[in-house]
Amino acid sequence: MVLVHSSTTLAEAISWHCALFLAIMLVLSFCDQSSESEYVVGMIRKDMMTNRPCDEIYVVREGETLHTISEKCGDPFIVEENPHIHDPDDVFPGLVIKITPFQNR
Repeated sequence: MVLVHSSTTLAEAISWHCALFLAIMLVLSFCDQSSESEYVVGMIRKDMMTNRPCDEIYVVREGETLHTISEKCGDPFIVEENPHIHDPDDVFPGLVIKITPFQNR
């Protein structure tokens, strides 16, 4: 009978520790995501507040397409000015492109 009691106590202790560990991991995962989303929101606000034209040399960021870059920078002829872009759908973060805003033409 003592053996059953101690194994039950051990199982309850392990179960309680696992539940506590999972709760802590859940809280930490939410904390990490909120700080990342705050960073992204801050970067978007910074971009919106500066309203400066894009530099002549532009490095593609994650999630951008040639269409969004064209709208953001005011350059509808990105593909024509960048012969190294063979497929407009094959744009990736880190790709360097030349930007000539429409106002400067």
